[in-house]
This record gives sequence, C-alpha cells and structure tokens, in this order.
Amino acid sequence: MKACVPLIVAVLCGLAWAGQMESCASRCNEKSDQDAACQCDRRCPRHGDYCEDYERLCTADEDPKESEPFLELEEEMEGAPASDLYLAPNSCHGRCLERHRLCHCNARCPEFGNCCEDFESLCGHEGFSHISDAITKEEPQSISEKIYREDTNKAQKEDIALNSQNCISPSETRDQVDRCPEPLFTYVNEKLFSKPTYAAFINLLDNYQRATGHGERHFTAQQLAEQDVFLREVMKTAVMKELYGFLHQQNRYSTEQEFVNDLKNTWFGLYSRGKEEGHSGGFEHVFSGKVKKGKVTGFHNWIHFYMQEKEGLVDYYSHICDWPGDSYPDVLALQFTWNGYYKEMSSTFIGSCPEFEFALYSLCFIARPGKVCQLSLGGHPLAIQTHTWDKSTYGKKYINTACVVSSTQ
Repeated sequence: MKACVPLIVAVLCGLAWAGQMESCASRCNEKSDQDAACQCDRRCPRHGDYCEDYERLCTADEDPKESEPFLELEEEMEGAPASDLYLAPNSCHGRCLERHRLCHCNARCPEFGNCCEDFESLCGHEGFSHISDAITKEEPQSISEKIYREDTNKAQKEDIALNSQNCISPSETRDQVDRCPEPLFTYVNEKLFSKPTYAAFINLLDNYQRATGHGERHFTAQQLAEQDVFLREVMKTAVMKELYGFLHQQNRYSTEQEFVNDLKNTWFGLYSRGKEEGHSGGFEHVFSGKVKKGKVTGFHNWIHFYMQEKEGLVDYYSHICDWPGDSYPDVLALQFTWNGYYKEMSSTFIGSCPEFEFALYSLCFIARPGKVCQLSLGGHPLAIQTHTWDKSTYGKKYINTACVVSSTQ
C-alpha cells in the first residue's frame, strides 16, 4: 500500500491531527482536556502531562519568584486525605518523573541543578536518581530497531490481504461518511491466532465492557489468571527479553519478575474514567476500546478490529495513510464505527504480533511517560504518544493510553 499523505502521517490516538494537539500554542491556561494529547493549564506541571513547549510558551511572562497558587492546589486536592492537602509545591512527594515551576523531579533535573531538595530520597526508587540512569531521546530509537529485528511472530505478506479502498484527507474525518463499502480485511490466516502470545492476547479481549462508566471494578480469578498467562507468554519471546534487557541495563528493574509485576500493575490496574471507580484500564483502552460520550476511544489493535469486523460489529469507513514499507508490521490510520459508534481517527499496527505492540508501548510509557516517543522500525521513523493516569493505588502511574501518532516518510 502507498501512503496517501506525502510527507507526514499524524494521528493522535484517534483524537485529532497531532500537530495541533501537542503544542500549547493558543492554549495557555485553557481548561484541562482529557482528550488532548497534552495539557497547558496551570495544573499540568503537577500532573506531568504538559506539552513540551508549555514552559516556553506559557510561563515566559511569569515571575519565577511568584508564590505557588495554593488555592488552586487545594481545589486540585479536594477529596484527598488530609495528610495530602499540605504538600509543599517544592517537594517531590508524589511527583517523581514530573517537572514543576518551582523545582523539578524528572530524570534530567540533576543535569540542570533544579531538582527539589528531596529528589534523591523520594525518587531514587524510580531508578534514575542520577542523570547517568536517564534514558536519552536516542536510546528508544536504537532499542526499537532491535525489537523490530527480533519480531519473528509477526504476520507474513501472505497471511493478510487488505482492501483499504478510499483514502481521504484529514479534514474529511469528521464527515462520518462511509466511503468504503467493503470490509478492510479480505483475508487473515487465522493460524496466527493459535500461536501462544496471540491466543493469550485474544483471551483478554472479552474481559471488558465497552461502555465507560459500566465497568469491571474487579477481575475474576479466571481473568487474573489470563493476565498472568499473557504476561508469561510474551516474556518468553525475544521481543520482550530485548526490552527487559535494555531496561535492566538502565537500572529501571533489577529482576525480570519486578518488571513483570510493574507491567501487570500499569497495564491491568483498574481506575475510573467516569464517576464510578475501578472500571477501566490501559490494556482495555489501547487494545480493546471503550465508548465514551457516544464516541469510540482507544481501540488500536488490528486483531480485535479483524475479529469485530468478521462478526459484523465494525464497519470500516476509510483511511488516511499507512506505513511506507511493504511488509508487516504496517501502520494504518483509519475511520470506522463500532456497534454504531464512530471512531474519527485511529492509528493501528497491522500484522504485528501482540508482544511487539506491547513492547513498544511499554518502552515509550517507561522512557517517555506522557510525551511523544521517537522510535525507528526498519529505518523508518515512528512516534508513539503515551498518557499517564496519576491516581494510582500502587505507587506508580497507570497507562492511560498509547498509540502511534506520527511517522515521517
């Protein structure tokens, strides 16, 4: 398949054209928007979800000596335990990995000499209390190439036949017009699904309810066992061993079991996206999908798409662009409906094995949480955006979402 957009593919987790949503241009002090790639309101430094140009565009005129707006802090902490209401804005308590206007708690603060005083004592467990432990912007590109080479479980060209049909411009994605009368997948060799990681992955897809606010709240013993089987099977693969080896070398994890435990918590930990508690999680959002306010969110997996399309639950509408290569994994930006609910823009790998996607998303979540993560696959640049969910019950952040956002051709 040839790309429809000649120079850049920018798909922001199915939400908006990436260039408009990753910057604070004309967005300073706007109200926080969970559907945006990053935030530009005054609270975003505390949550670590600010755009990369936030400080340059939104704090340039601020007095660095100005006191932290405590009223805003108290509003933000409303409903929190009393012990949390008096957190000093110059502390790293609860802010490891983050930057802040007064002092920072991220991996590079030792380099610039602007860490909070308690950075070493509170953030050392994150594995980067010294700048030598920080993951550089270039290292994810290097390790992603190694992961790409180690992927032997991916589909081969003869395993999948796509009928991509009509390609549209980004401006047409809101039209909700079905321009493709035929299904996207003409053929898939379902023998792929009998491979251990594929089978374990597919077993997880029916563990979730589609509607946001109507949730799991807890997993059954069988569902927890299925999660363990999936993690066990993917950790047997060269793809995940390559990822763990890199993170172990970076002092992020001392043992493989520690790594697996962290993956289970960050991907399968349940949290609230609505008024109820514990009804959503990162794995569900990214791979299975949710319906929120009448629209599809997440749903970035080709296997789930194929299975739902085969059952007549997904109606493929159109696509914007795809990966420049002619082998798998491919990347496609597409539009569709799921049980009648529209997905305006969704990026998905095509033909990739579950451990490949799981590894790349996990790499970017660990190396660049809440930011755009630059990768390289077979010499082709690719960017993945992750978002974090801060209200965690186990000491680290959950994965909110992860998806391909751009690729330069």
